[in-house]
Order: sequence, then C-alpha cells, then structure tokens
Amino acid sequence: MLTVAIIAAALVIRTALSEIRSPGSARQGWAFVTDGVAMLSGAVAALCLGAMGWYHAGYDAMAWAGLAGLLVAYLARRSRSTLPGLLTRPRSRLPPR
Repeated sequence: MLTVAIIAAALVIRTALSEIRSPGSARQGWAFVTDGVAMLSGAVAALCLGAMGWYHAGYDAMAWAGLAGLLVAYLARRSRSTLPGLLTRPRSRLPPR
C-alpha cells in the first residue's frame, strides 16, 4: 500500500514541477480526467482488476487497481488524441456539388 502512495506522490510532484516550468501543462497532462470515454475505460479496467485483486489479495489490490485505472484512462485519452484518423468515421469520397 505504501508503494502505491509513493507512486501517486511522485505523479503529483512531477505534475507540479512541469507546471512550474511551463504554466498550463498540468491542465493538458490531466485532461484525461474530463474525457468521458477515457474515464470509462479506466473505470472498467479498475473494476475488473479490483474484483480479481480483491479475491486474491484483499485491500491492497484495490489501490493498485485504482492506479492502473488512471493509467488506462491516461493512455486511452492519449491514443485518441494522437491517432484521430483511426477513430473517426471516414469522410465521404464524393466530390462536392
């Protein structure tokens, strides 16, 4: 459990230092929290990992599942913003009238 707290503190410190270097970077770095699809992906991952972890390891697994859910949400947001062509509908190939 202490390891999860240390990792979470390291993420907060990293965010604070990047915000000091370039203002506004924290808002961009944590934008996945406001993205519904990314948060749903993270919540599903955390729920599945938490259910399996609870059965095998108890309370400690819940903290790891929450951290893994945040990572999944971050990666889901990042992949959607860097690969927009793969996740959108193709435009019509008909010429304009």
